[in-house]
Amino acid sequence: MTELLTIKEASQWASEYLNKDITNSNISYLIQYGKLKKYGANGKPSVNKYDLISYYDSYTHQRKADWKQRLGDDLNWDLSFDYLKEKETTKHVHRLHPYKGKFIPQLVEYFLDTHTDNFKKQVYFKEGDIVLDPFAGSGTTLVQACELGIHALGIDVSHFNALISNVKVGKVDFEDLEKEVCNITLQLKHFISSKNNVQFENELLKELILFNKQYFPSPKYKVKVKQKEINEKEYATEKEVRFSQIYNDLLGQYEIEAKNENPKHFLEKWYLKPVKIEIDFVFDRIQRIKNTNTKKIVMIILSRTIRSCRATTHADLATLKEPVTQTYYCRKHGKICKPIFSILSWWERYSKDTIKRLDDFSRLRTETHQYCIQGDARCAEVLSNPIIKNAILKTKHLSHQVPTALFKLIREQKVRGIFSSPPYVGLIDYHEQHAYAYDLFGLERSDENEIGPLNKGQGKKAREWYVEGISDVLSNSKTILQPDYDVFLVANDKYGLYPTIAEKSGMKIVNQHKRPVLNRTEKDKSPYAEIIFHLKER
Repeated sequence: MTELLTIKEASQWASEYLNKDITNSNISYLIQYGKLKKYGANGKPSVNKYDLISYYDSYTHQRKADWKQRLGDDLNWDLSFDYLKEKETTKHVHRLHPYKGKFIPQLVEYFLDTHTDNFKKQVYFKEGDIVLDPFAGSGTTLVQACELGIHALGIDVSHFNALISNVKVGKVDFEDLEKEVCNITLQLKHFISSKNNVQFENELLKELILFNKQYFPSPKYKVKVKQKEINEKEYATEKEVRFSQIYNDLLGQYEIEAKNENPKHFLEKWYLKPVKIEIDFVFDRIQRIKNTNTKKIVMIILSRTIRSCRATTHADLATLKEPVTQTYYCRKHGKICKPIFSILSWWERYSKDTIKRLDDFSRLRTETHQYCIQGDARCAEVLSNPIIKNAILKTKHLSHQVPTALFKLIREQKVRGIFSSPPYVGLIDYHEQHAYAYDLFGLERSDENEIGPLNKGQGKKAREWYVEGISDVLSNSKTILQPDYDVFLVANDKYGLYPTIAEKSGMKIVNQHKRPVLNRTEKDKSPYAEIIFHLKER
C-alpha cells in the first residue's frame, strides 16, 4: 500500500500517531539514514505513510521487548510514560531551572493522585493530606502536591535547592516581577551598548557562517564523516587551528579581553571576562529589588541564564571539563563553534519563559500549603520538634514567609506519607552542580552533609554511610508521620541496599514498582530502570 506524504505532512501525522512532537528534521533524519524510503524528486521528497507506521510500530515494540529482555520481565512499561510529549514531562515550573537527578512529574502524580482509575486501583492520598519529601531537590513533589490539592513539606540540605523549590511553589506578584525584569533588561542593554562586545560578536558570527558553510556544509559534511570519506579528527583539528587565527585577530581588533587573569573563584574560571562583567552588573540590580519574593524569582532567572553561558563546549555543558576561551570544533554540531560573550539573549529568553511558566502554574495550583526547609533531614532538631517552625526560623538562607498554617496542620494531623527520590550512591555532587549560583549569590554550602555524594565513591564504606544516612532520615521522618503511613522512594538500587535501609528504619518493603527510565540526558543511552519502593511500618 502507498500513501505519500510530504515531510511536513509526515511530521504532523507522526506527531498525532505517537502523541509526541515529531519535527520535519526527525523525518528528514529517517530518510537521510535509510530508515525510510524516499519518494519524489526535484527537491520535494515524500515518504509512504505505511512505511512510517511500520517503522514506528516496530521501533516501539522492539524497544519494549529489548528493555524487558535486558532488565527483566518485571519491568512495568506503563510507568515509562512513553506516550507523553516532552512538553508534558517538563510542564510549567518543572523546567524553571536545570537540575540533575529529578524525576518526571507524572511519576509523582501516579502515586499522589487522589482519584482511582483502571490503571491504578489503590489510592494512598486524599485532598487535604500532607506529603513529606525529605530529599526535595528541585521541588517536583511539592509542585505536584500543590496541583493535586495536597499540602507538602520539603527538606533539602542545599540552600539553592530550597530556593528553587520555594520559588516554584511561591505566590507571584506578576506586575512587580514584569516591571523589575523589564527594568533590568533595559539597563543591561544600555550597559552593553557602551562596550565593543556587540560589534565583535556580530563580526565573529559572520566569519563563522562563511567558514562553516565552506568547510562544514550541512548535511554533506556529516554524511562524509559517517561514510569515512573524511577523517573527522584530522580534518576538524586543521580547520580549528585555521579559524582560531581569524578569532584572535578579531579579539585584537575590537580590544576584547576574553580571559580573567589568575581566576580564584568559579565565576572567574568558567566565564569569559565580558560575561562575568555583565553577570555582576545584573546581580547588582537584583540586590536592589525590594519585594523579597520577586527578588528570589529574578535570582533564579539569572542563575538559569549564567548556567547556559559558561565557557565550555556544547557537548560538555552538563559536566564541565576545561574552560574554553577559543573557538573550537564542536562534535555535537559538526562545525566550528564559539564561546559566549554576552548573557543578554539568554537573559531575555529565560525571563520570558520563567514568567510564562509561573503564570501557567498559577492557573493550576490549589489553595494548599507547600514549603521547603533548608536543613539536614537526619537531624532531630529539624524533624522531631513537633512545632518544627522554630527550627526553620534559625536557617540562614533567604527564606520565604514561613507558612505557619502548614506547620499548624502538621501538628494537628501529621504527615500522611512520603514521596521522595533519595540521592543515589556516588552519582552526583549536588552542591557542585550549582557552584556558579553559590559563588554569585554567596549562599552557604553544606557539601559535607550530602548523603551518597559523588566524591565519596561507591565502595563498601560509601555504601555503609549511605545506608546509615537514608535510614536516619526515615527514622526521623517517622516522628511526624501518621501511624499507617505510606512511604514511596524512587531509587536505582543496584547494590541491593534498600532492604537493609527498611529494616534499620523499622519499616518493611511491601511492594516494588520497577520502571524503565526513557529519554535520559546522559550520553549513555543503554536500558536503565529504577524502582519505586513502597514501605510501611514493620
